[in-house]
Amino acid sequence: MKVFITTLAMSILTSSCGVFNSLNSNTSIKPNDSFVLGNNEHGSFKVKLKNVSKNEITVYEAPISGGTHSRLTVAPNESITAKVDRNTALVIENQSSDYASVNLKVTGDLGLSMTYKN
Repeated sequence: MKVFITTLAMSILTSSCGVFNSLNSNTSIKPNDSFVLGNNEHGSFKVKLKNVSKNEITVYEAPISGGTHSRLTVAPNESITAKVDRNTALVIENQSSDYASVNLKVTGDLGLSMTYKN
């Protein structure tokens, strides 16, 4: 009986922890501002992003050691998937005079810093 209860408890714990293997967010970005995800030491991660604002946004990768690469323009209602290397930030830039909003689903390493910069 004790083995069954322990197995059942482990099964419930394992299935409930599945909720925590991704981060889901609707993120707003001020006009002429950027949201930076992962500007710290971390493992690789993947982001499914949908631009739910009325203006284009720009997305690019920025290794914490310096530089940028993989710049994309994301149109309104367009979705992209970005695979981001370890120790690299994903920058979501709003260059418009209106607020931008993006839906994000992040998987992989979730120990990511989240900041804004203008």
